[in-house]
Amino acid sequence: MLLHDRIPPLPAPHPARRLAPLWPVLALGAALGACGGSDIELPAPPPPPVVVDTACQQSTASGAVVVGSGLPGDPAIPEPASGYKLGAKPVVSKGYMVVTANPLASQAGCEILKKGGSAVDAAVAVQAVLGLVEPQSSGLGGGAFMLHFNAKTGVVQAYDGREQAPAAATQDYLRYISASNNAYPLPTAASVVTDSAAFNGVRASGRSVGTPGAVRMLELAYQDNGKLPWNGLFASGIKLATDGFKISGRMADAIALNKASLLVDAEATAYFYGPGPDYAPKALGTLLKNPAYADSLTALASGGANALYTGPIAQAVVDKIAATVGSGPTAIALTPGLTTMADMAAYKPVKRTAVCTTYRAWWVCGMPPPSSGGIAVAQTLGMLENYYMPGFGPTSMDAEGGKPSVLGVHLVSEAERLAYADRNKYVADTDFVPLPGDNTDALLSKDYLRGRANLIRFDKSMGVATAGVFPGFVPQGVSDAEGRGTTHMTIVDGAGNVVVMTTTVESSMGSFRMAKGFLLNNQLTDFSFAPSDAAGPIANRVGPGKRPRSSMAPTLVFAKAADGSKGAFVMGTGSPGGASIIQFVTKTVVGVLDWGMDAQQATSMINFGASNSATTGVGGEHPNVVVANNGGGDALVIGLRALGHTVSVAAQSSGTGTVIKTQLNGAAALVGGADPRREGLVLGDGLKP
Repeated sequence: MLLHDRIPPLPAPHPARRLAPLWPVLALGAALGACGGSDIELPAPPPPPVVVDTACQQSTASGAVVVGSGLPGDPAIPEPASGYKLGAKPVVSKGYMVVTANPLASQAGCEILKKGGSAVDAAVAVQAVLGLVEPQSSGLGGGAFMLHFNAKTGVVQAYDGREQAPAAATQDYLRYISASNNAYPLPTAASVVTDSAAFNGVRASGRSVGTPGAVRMLELAYQDNGKLPWNGLFASGIKLATDGFKISGRMADAIALNKASLLVDAEATAYFYGPGPDYAPKALGTLLKNPAYADSLTALASGGANALYTGPIAQAVVDKIAATVGSGPTAIALTPGLTTMADMAAYKPVKRTAVCTTYRAWWVCGMPPPSSGGIAVAQTLGMLENYYMPGFGPTSMDAEGGKPSVLGVHLVSEAERLAYADRNKYVADTDFVPLPGDNTDALLSKDYLRGRANLIRFDKSMGVATAGVFPGFVPQGVSDAEGRGTTHMTIVDGAGNVVVMTTTVESSMGSFRMAKGFLLNNQLTDFSFAPSDAAGPIANRVGPGKRPRSSMAPTLVFAKAADGSKGAFVMGTGSPGGASIIQFVTKTVVGVLDWGMDAQQATSMINFGASNSATTGVGGEHPNVVVANNGGGDALVIGLRALGHTVSVAAQSSGTGTVIKTQLNGAAALVGGADPRREGLVLGDGLKP
């Protein structure tokens, strides 16, 4: 079904040494005894073969290495963030697998799977570690979306842990201090007139922080699918926070780049920086301990999610949101947020219906609103289904995913433009604003998407697309806001259950506020700052209790059964990257399903695509892109520009994690790939089919 012949064939296992049956030896002994030969010594049986447990270890040229051991080859030894690391190879396992953006988090999740834990059990352990080792991306103070596949029932369940605006939020919550003071929330400078500068100011105010949802969502998913005791799932996170871990390259960069903003908060200053007056950023490889985070995890382990949403941890969160002046060395004035203890206690995760559509011989399932990711990926694929995409595959292939063809990138980018146009106009929290037709059917109709695909020309880029028209639907404005502080995990357990979960604090280091050892999100800046524009009210406007739109796109792929229903699990993937997540996931899915790539090739492949602008991105961090002279010597870039694309070769920071289930040597196997643009790692049971 899939073209995985590019995975090097595994060597045939040595046949197991079979010991001779024991009964002839016993019979011989009995006969010798009858003849008076009972004093004859029989040869000692051979020793049993030595079985080396390589589960949850990283394979290296010299053998297997325990992640976190500090031994040569340990992928957890901090290195500078490179932008792209050459040479990543697909990892093969027989029974279970975990891919995360950090080696220590992958190790924590794998150890849970090794103990017989479920995919959700592992996700809890992974998130507990990720919030410590990459706080710039996710944590207890953020939100998440999860898709879960139950291998026994075949059910795909979507779990919504998106943050919420407080009950006191108004439609002007992000752009005005109050109804009587129409200045931007502080610390925005009074002279600011640009949208980007206003965003940065609002982000650092209390108005940006939404009521966090990741922990309650994980608890709900655990109640449905957990297997091991809840209180044991936090052990790795507690140990790392207590004993310390070494700062990684990406974390070191985030600490240095966000210094000015983090010095506003006393707890963040003490944690990330040296003493004053210099407050030097703690550097790559520094051993960092976080006893406050260990205490928070310990409280969650014993008290469940309520420990975060009520009591002293919740009060610390509310107090930080309500701050009117910086507590750190930079004691500037701040506009407080209006989140209360009642908002914290009232937060509830939501089980939603996944967005599942067919694509050629497969079913593809994604997240429903308030994420736009599932709809946008499904729309893009639905348009591409009208073209023979295997005919537009890469012009060359290597371990890094080769070189995409000009027409392949053109078609994907044009379809994405059309999908983003619909996303920006129609998709928001459907608990507050309905979609056209009041469900996803209208946006995902095969006829509708065929009509949208007909707008794509082979000889010229459309530049900026126009949203589709739905008769009788109220005209609406447009919003394209979104940040980039996010991470992703893909997990398959020993029973075949699957979790794909994307989790976030929004922008790098969130709102720059720290409470009880973790950073608070700035998720509410994903809302449109303005409630309307000339076209009408904006679907993604702020409202009390509303969840901001997201582009997070955890994605599951299944074979289409003979009767047309969802069949066997084929693939799980997802990525961080703000609004570009839709592009990263789409190119990975197309890479596997249409272009026959393995999990690592599709994950590593050049990032490309477009939101709804004239610019098409071709990730210049990739070694197969010639970035000199703004890509003027790169065949792909030249070809796209000839079709009217405005091409950017700026580096792109995806963090895709992919697992494919396939057949190798006649047996079922899992093949995983981690994005070489981040510090991700694939770990599994160490067994080969």
